[in-house]
Amino acid sequence: MATLGELAALVHGEIDGDPNIEITGVAEIQNATPGSISFLHNPRYRKYLATTQASAVVIGQDEKVDNLNIIRVDNPALSFSQILDYFAPGLPVTPGIHPTAVVGDRVKMGKNVSVGPYVVIEDGAAVQDGVAIGPLSAVGKGSIIGEGTELKFHVIILHNCTVGKRVIIQSGTVIGSDGFGFVTDKSIHHKIPQTGRVVIQDNVEIGANCAIDRGTIGDTIIGEGSKLDNLVHIAHNVKLGKGCLVTAFVGIAGSSTIGDYVAFGGQSAVAEHVELGSHARLAARTGVTKSLPGHTTYAGMPARDIHEKNRADAMVRRLPELAKKIRDLESEISQLKGDR
Repeated sequence: MATLGELAALVHGEIDGDPNIEITGVAEIQNATPGSISFLHNPRYRKYLATTQASAVVIGQDEKVDNLNIIRVDNPALSFSQILDYFAPGLPVTPGIHPTAVVGDRVKMGKNVSVGPYVVIEDGAAVQDGVAIGPLSAVGKGSIIGEGTELKFHVIILHNCTVGKRVIIQSGTVIGSDGFGFVTDKSIHHKIPQTGRVVIQDNVEIGANCAIDRGTIGDTIIGEGSKLDNLVHIAHNVKLGKGCLVTAFVGIAGSSTIGDYVAFGGQSAVAEHVELGSHARLAARTGVTKSLPGHTTYAGMPARDIHEKNRADAMVRRLPELAKKIRDLESEISQLKGDR
């Protein structure tokens, strides 16, 4: 529980209303009950301001609201996430190594480390201060898990990989699996040894059931602050820049280089050996088949400027109409020829 004034101080917001009103939790604006606080970020939910039962709402600086206790902030979504964290902080982590865990030789174990049931940490690995490793997870030989990183249930970090500081990896993800590398000779596919690493830099979050392949010779790199959704595949030797946002079902093929702050829509994909410039944006189901500059939004398969794609789609939608006009013109021409 907190007063509205205390929450406003937490998010550095301005109050319009009663600072002493008590807030007991958070809620969606359309389903809020008295005592809760909600927020308005998407304009499509503005209609609920007139009917919400929330005791207070977090809104942007330019919103006009009557008859509600409000906190005005520059970024309602960010402020609301801070309030949500206040009311529902992460689960506490208890330091210690569970008796069922298997820890190999020459493992460097930091301070305040939590190792859950049936975890395997192989020889020569390093687990730094404040790391939490969930049940059934594994850390391969020579791998490094950076300070404050959290591996959820059943996360697999294979050998010689490096995971940076304050990284979160959700359940079912595999880091350092072999890349898809084969050479074909006389109709036989021969495996190419995958001898590189995966390097995940600081403050990265990786969703559930992702696969990030190790490099064939060099490293696969996930840049600082990048966030990956569930079910993402990053192939061998990919270089993903810092601050990228990668949503579900995205696939990035081998040896591609992705710039900083690139945003991937769901089910988009990048072909191998392609460079994608910084601040590029891919709409859902976009297919990048060649190198493209940054600071542009792309769509379609093959990827092209979204405005060009939209114009082409508009023409396709007119095809039935245009076909009818052509048939009508052909009929008129035939009649004119018959009248001669």
